[in-house]
Amino acid sequence: MKKVGEAREEALMGIPQDDPATGEHSTRGRVARSILDHGPSTVAELADRLGLTAAAVRRHLDALVADAVVEPRDKRVYGSRGRGRPAKVFALTDCGRDAFDQSYDKLAADALHWIASAAGGGERGEAAVAAFARARAAAQTDPYRAPVGEADPEGRAAALADALSADGYAAAARSAPGGAGEQLCQHHCPVAHVAEQFPQLCEAETEAFSHLLGTHVQRLATIAHGDGVCTTFIPRTPHGAAPQTTPTTQSTAGRNPA
Repeated sequence: MKKVGEAREEALMGIPQDDPATGEHSTRGRVARSILDHGPSTVAELADRLGLTAAAVRRHLDALVADAVVEPRDKRVYGSRGRGRPAKVFALTDCGRDAFDQSYDKLAADALHWIASAAGGGERGEAAVAAFARARAAAQTDPYRAPVGEADPEGRAAALADALSADGYAAAARSAPGGAGEQLCQHHCPVAHVAEQFPQLCEAETEAFSHLLGTHVQRLATIAHGDGVCTTFIPRTPHGAAPQTTPTTQSTAGRNPA
């Protein structure tokens, strides 16, 4: 039976889950994992390690190359090289390597714990983390200001969703039930695991959305809180209202963890 971690890695790499009849997708994940464990590898080396034919390995490598998970390279030769072209090896791309667990979540959480501790803990520590979260959200969303500001009031939520999607948040804007506004849905959150411990990250993001859109917003659901998607309610913006250029001192943004 496939381990949960292995299934998660394959899903992150865009590898569909096992075909019960052929096991094709599971084998593709094994090929990528073998390259991670042993470094750039030739077709022959992979075939030997995995007990597959060279033709089968090439088929899976072709699919992984097409998905930008691995890339072919000339094998590095130390010392004198004989005649002929160097052997071809296959190495993980940055995208492929990032699909495997890298402990980035733990590193980020440790850093935020250190910030809170260095500030004195307690309320001072929470305030320090909140200040960091606001600075991070401001830096992240600053490039969104132009496309959101240039959009018509009724198109700002969609413009924000497009900007978020370009950054990997898989976002979309849709009409809210009752027609009172729109819902901004983020189907992916790169910091969800850290935000479980530090809801200030989500609160700062919600406030940044409010500043960008020029209206109060309310966080309705969050991935970090156990929901399937981060959902933010955006009320209808009065015609002619413009996004705020600087953060306000008051915010009606939702306080749920994201």
